Amino acid sequence: MQAILRFETRARETLVDITASVKAQVRRSGVRNGLVALYAQGATGALMIQENWDESVQQDVVACLRRLIPRGIWQHDAQDGNGDAHLKAGLIGPSETIPLLNGELGLSTWQNIFFCEFDGPRRERRVVITVIPDDS
Repeated sequence: MQAILRFETRARETLVDITASVKAQVRRSGVRNGLVALYAQGATGALMIQENWDESVQQDVVACLRRLIPRGIWQHDAQDGNGDAHLKAGLIGPSETIPLLNGELGLSTWQNIFFCEFDGPRRERRVVITVIPDDS
C-alpha cells in the first residue's frame, strides 16, 4: 500500500508532527506486521523521529541546526537564498523506516514522526508512505 501525505507548512524552519496522519494510513492499509517506509519529497525538507512530549525538543532541533548551518553564507545562496535549507535537509535525511507491530507503529511512548521544514512556508509538502507487509 502506498499513499502520499500532503500538508502545508507555516514557518521557514519548523518540525511538523505527522504521526497521526501516518497512523491513519497504516490503519487504512490493513497490514498488521511489516515496515512503514516514509520518504519526504523535496530537496529542502527531511524526516526525523524525535520526542513528542515536550515541544522544546523540536525547538532545540531547529536552534541547533541554525547554529551548525547558518543562513546566507553558502555558494547556493546566490541562486535562491536557501543554501542552508539544502544542507540541513541533507544532514537530517529524507527517509525513516518504522517497524509495524500488530497494526501499530513501533514507536516508543515518547517518539513521534516529524517533517522537518527548512525552506518554508510552503503551500504543499509531500511525504510518501509505503506500508510493506511481512509475508513470512
